[in-house]
Amino acid sequence: MTTRDFHLSVVIPVFNEAGNIQPLLTRLMQTVDKYRYEIIFVDDGSTDTTIQEIKDECAHNPHIKLVRFSRNFGHQNALSAGYNFAKGDCVVSIDADLQDPPELIDQMIDAWQKGLHIVYAHRKSRTKESVFKRLTARLFYWFINQVSEVPIPTEVGDYRLIDKKVVRYLNDLPEYARFLRGLVAWSGYLTGYVSFDRSPRHSGTTHYPLRKMISFAVTGITAFSTKPLRVVIYFGFIIATLGLMGMFYAFIRRFLLPHEYWVTGWTALFVSITFFSGVQIVILGVIGEYIGRIFTQTQGRPLYLVDETVNIER
Repeated sequence: MTTRDFHLSVVIPVFNEAGNIQPLLTRLMQTVDKYRYEIIFVDDGSTDTTIQEIKDECAHNPHIKLVRFSRNFGHQNALSAGYNFAKGDCVVSIDADLQDPPELIDQMIDAWQKGLHIVYAHRKSRTKESVFKRLTARLFYWFINQVSEVPIPTEVGDYRLIDKKVVRYLNDLPEYARFLRGLVAWSGYLTGYVSFDRSPRHSGTTHYPLRKMISFAVTGITAFSTKPLRVVIYFGFIIATLGLMGMFYAFIRRFLLPHEYWVTGWTALFVSITFFSGVQIVILGVIGEYIGRIFTQTQGRPLYLVDETVNIER
């Protein structure tokens, strides 16, 4: 395969990104126009003018395509749809907020042509983001790598290039609750990195508030590790051991040392009952999370429903 003898697909999931479509395409076209390319926007139930912005671009350029969901199905499902519709020899996924520079695609393609199957865009710095965002991201990557059986690359998001063989592997997966950063890493294909300094969002607000970040983290942890269940087991053994020790202590004080002053108080009893009740609720919550994943998987519903496509040939 020569330097330009390939087909490039760029997948862009969007949700209420009307103010970013034009600036993104202006910069993106300067990079991809020298290749045989397609740009696939996957609209995840936008309620602003994002759809019209994309359709206007599709009318002027048949290489720009649109897949529109019937409602919001989530960022990871939008990415999965883009991979399903992509025809390229390699596929680049990028968000529309311009925090990740499209100009990096050239370096990613160079690394791919040297034999790599996965090329991550590594965030060298995130100084333009809030301290809270940086701390929670660092905590997320640290924690998920502590519990996951598969190492998850740190300081990378969903901005990456993957070979078509990786795309086929992802498209064949039957999993419903998708954590694509982990699924890509799990494949074990040859991996490389290109680094960049992350920019602030061009316009609009983040679509990952704290609630969604926590949900995303839980999905990643439960999808790639059973260690939380093991921790629950270990914790149960520790509590049972402490309870047994307490029984022995009470037995000794009551029957072997009958003349000792025996203090009976409701405070210790109240605190212990409250604590262990909380522990039981947490344990049931962890188990319930895994059972919920099983329930969702067995329902067999599709990852998404496509309401409309533009410039897409199937």
